[in-house]
Amino acid sequence: MTRFNAWNVFKNGLNGQTGWSRQWRDPEPKSSYDVVLVGGGLHGLATAYYLAKNHNLNNVAVLEKGWIGGGNAGRNTTIVRSNYMIPGNHEFYEHSLKLWENLSHDLNYNVMFSQRAHVSLFHSPAAKDVNARRYNTMRLNGTDGELWSLAKLKKNIPHLNYNDARFPIIGAAVQPRAGNARHDSAVWGYARAADSFGVDIIQNCEVTGITRQNGIIESLQTSKGNIKGKKIGFAVAGNTSRLWQMAELGNLPIESHKLQAFVTEAIKPFLDHVVVYGVGGAHFYISQSDKGSLVFGGDLDWYKSYAQRGNLPIVQDVAEAAMAILPSIGRLRLLRHWAGVMDMSMDGTFFICKTPISNLYLNAGWNYGGFKASPASGWYFADLIANELPHKYIQHHHLERFEQGINLDERGAGPDPKLHG
Repeated sequence: MTRFNAWNVFKNGLNGQTGWSRQWRDPEPKSSYDVVLVGGGLHGLATAYYLAKNHNLNNVAVLEKGWIGGGNAGRNTTIVRSNYMIPGNHEFYEHSLKLWENLSHDLNYNVMFSQRAHVSLFHSPAAKDVNARRYNTMRLNGTDGELWSLAKLKKNIPHLNYNDARFPIIGAAVQPRAGNARHDSAVWGYARAADSFGVDIIQNCEVTGITRQNGIIESLQTSKGNIKGKKIGFAVAGNTSRLWQMAELGNLPIESHKLQAFVTEAIKPFLDHVVVYGVGGAHFYISQSDKGSLVFGGDLDWYKSYAQRGNLPIVQDVAEAAMAILPSIGRLRLLRHWAGVMDMSMDGTFFICKTPISNLYLNAGWNYGGFKASPASGWYFADLIANELPHKYIQHHHLERFEQGINLDERGAGPDPKLHG
């Protein structure tokens, strides 16, 4: 693998960019591996990378039914933040943010992480108090957080609708180190780095069946033949329940919902921050990409589905929220929109854990938090697979937490997956 640096960029500029090697191999699968990871999105690829880098496990395969990054990894709004409060969640997402901050150097690949600040608007004194509690807790735990006055908010983001009498903006809770990244760059960076350690990334390799024997998974039946693994990891957010039932493990405490994202035509620099608006039943978040398009999203489609396309009522809801908070974008044309399939858990929090099958490990239930969590998800999932023990930050993120009364509900919304957006 040719490393990216100034000298190599200059040198290849002299020969028509013909000196670059393939970014990752396209191998045929071997008959067996030490670890087989199902899912070639960010979580699976990050896990493979950290297995090789942190634990010297490189006889690893990543199986992807399509092309890497073609699922949820490429179907989100790429927001990265760590403004969580509950013990375990806070440390996990803060570690993820720190990994994002150095990821381009670590992978030798530009993931275009832009720390432009995450600005969450509030509209009442009660909302200000709630955010003050959260952000003071974050600061006590070493995470950055600020409360902006209305005057400071107007100075930094002048285009917002400050004249709404029903839901007046009175300030914002801000995490300056937060921002967004580019999803395909992160996918390709992890794939390239994992491949450099000898990991096999096998695309167009769908798991069609699971063979169990003597209490373990003996092999995976795939579209490219049977593949054995001493350890098997599932990292297939949105389709976790399908594989879970394929393994004859019954039901999971998750529902599969769709979350839509939208992209406008490109415009001149307009929005320097990630802005979040949520009041009166609305939920809306927006940022501007490096190409100039506005990228935004809102609420889930509330009915359960595996389809990677959304429904028109949510399009209307998101458009109404956009106009409520940024009326100046009303004349922009919408270029495209799509949906990712979300694992929505009963408490809005993820699972990284062992399972009833001794050699099967689960990474699932990411709700709205999958993209921002992907580096830490890979880090701790690799640690669990390699060492057989969960790290202290994820020790409660297991399937038995509901029957044990462990509360990881960050929003306090109760046991309804649809409410944890």
